[in-house]
Formats: sequence, C-alpha cells, structure tokens
Amino acid sequence: MTEIVVVILNYKTPDLAVKAAQSAAVAMTGFGGAILLVDNDSPDDSLDVMQTAVAGLSWPDHLTVQVLQSGRNGGFGAGNNFGIRAGRSICPKAEFVYILNPDAQVEENAIAALVDHLTSHPKAAIAGSWIYNQDGHDDCSAFRFPGIASEFEASIRFGPVTKLLKNYVVPLHLPETSGPVGWIVGASMLVRTDVLSEIGLFDETFFLYFEETDLCLRAHRAGYEVHFVRASKVCHIGSVSTGMGTWKRTPRYWYESRWYYYSKNYGRLYAIAATSMNVIGTSLWRIRRWIERKPNTNANRFLRDLIRHDVQAVFRPTPETSIQTNTDLPEMHLRARTE
Repeated sequence: MTEIVVVILNYKTPDLAVKAAQSAAVAMTGFGGAILLVDNDSPDDSLDVMQTAVAGLSWPDHLTVQVLQSGRNGGFGAGNNFGIRAGRSICPKAEFVYILNPDAQVEENAIAALVDHLTSHPKAAIAGSWIYNQDGHDDCSAFRFPGIASEFEASIRFGPVTKLLKNYVVPLHLPETSGPVGWIVGASMLVRTDVLSEIGLFDETFFLYFEETDLCLRAHRAGYEVHFVRASKVCHIGSVSTGMGTWKRTPRYWYESRWYYYSKNYGRLYAIAATSMNVIGTSLWRIRRWIERKPNTNANRFLRDLIRHDVQAVFRPTPETSIQTNTDLPEMHLRARTE
C-alpha cells in the first residue's frame, strides 16, 4: 500500500484545520500513512482545540492522526518542514508528502488523482490540484515563474501590453489539460519524498509567500517537472489562513520574500531590474487610473513601501539560504512537542 504523509499547518484556524484533516482522511482511502496537524505556535488555544477535536472523532484504522506543536512560528516553510520531518519519523516508508492548507477541503478522489499522475509521469516531482473557491470559480492554481517582464505586465494592467507579453503572464488560471507548469500553489501539493531528500525542503528564509515558487524552481533546476492535475479538485476558502484578501497594507514579509526570491535565484542586479519594472508599470497605471478616474485597487502605500524596502535591501547582504534536509526529527524533540 502506498504511504503518504499529509501535513496541515495551522495558525489560529483550528476548526478549519480539523475539517481539512477530515476531508483528507476520506481522500486517503486506499493509502496508508499519517495525517499530521501541526500548530505553528498559535497564540490562541489552537493546540488544545485540535487535540480535543481529533481525540473525539473517528479516524480510519489504517491512518495515524496526530496533532503536533512546531514550537515556533517560523512561517509557512518552517512549519511544514517540521511536519514533513516529523512524518518521516512517524512514517519512514512514505513515498509522498501532501501539503494541504487548513482552509481547504479535499474532494474524495483528489489525492488519488495526484498520486496516479505522478506515478504515470516519472519526470514529475511535484503535482498540484485544481483549486476553486466557495463559489465554484477557479482560484488560480498554476503559474509561470515571475520575472522582469511579468513584473511590468502585472503592474501596468494594460491589455495591449498583456497581449504583447502573453508568454510572461504569471497566472495560468485553469490549464485545459494536466501537465507541466512553472509552479503550483502550496494549498494542495503532492511531492515525492525522494526528491525532497535530493533538493531539500522549503527554504525557511521565506516567512510567507514565494516559498513554494522557490521549491518548484529548485525541482526544475534539478531536472524534474512540476505538473498541474485537473482531476484533483480542492475547495479553498481564499486567504483565511494568511489574511491576504483583507490586507489594507502589504506586510513587510511579502516584500522581503519577493526580494529574497529574486536576489537568491537570479542575483541582485536582476532583483533591482524586476523592482524597476514594477515601479515603472505601477506609475504608468496610476497615471491612467487618474485620467480615467478609476479606483485604487492596490494596498495602501504599496509603491512607496516597495521602493523603500528594496532600496534598503540593496545595501544589505542577501540572507543566507536556510534549507532543511529531509531527515527524521529527533525522537525526544518530537515527543516533547506533542506532550
């Protein structure tokens, strides 16, 4: 029986996380392994709520279901890394790791569709689901890698430019067929454990955002493919776990992750060029918006914050990469976090 470790990282959404685990348990019919709910050091009673809920529910006998405490809020990558490494200790024969957002509900055949796809496509290391929102609309699941051209296209928001740069538009929305893409969203992501052993886990230098983009890029550079799978469907309650949909002002960690992604993977000059294209595009969009009297859809002070952050970042050294290896967590450390 194929074994899978399911990691659901929670931060202050314990009820949703338990529901996500229940949906994953149904989708794990036919698979062995573990479902791990990892609390990322939430400042509320999330850990107690999840432990009580899990203890009071009925779970399939062939699955191990545990609630763990990461011990620190190091962000999305660090929390999931904790779960992945704990899963290796609990389920050492697992062939796959499945990352699932706490604010997501897995359809019954979603995990099986991802496993079947990776099994039939040996070059593919990572597979992602078709993510849709509560209204049934596509939530954008597959993407091209961002770059200088895409920064300009996305920021200027002008049809003729988008048409001219169509091959650089980052969102792929809903591809007509399953197959290779640049990167897939981390809300529903199946990864081969042997590939994680080769390329490492999420880079923990990212606190939030760009970490799955970076992981997929590392897989590509190692000679693997990343695939979108239409048959795997997951309902995502948009940005509940991160709050992105309600941002009035873009948090500093988004700018830090963006700058780190570019400077780490392409160099500082490239990062400067990408920011410059964003500034030019946003400025031109602002002029057109003023002329056409359209509302401002950017977060407050976005351009000002972007310029201030990146000008300061130019004079700081690029943060050191922090990629954990896919090794077991020490047994004592794991046990201490679950008491």
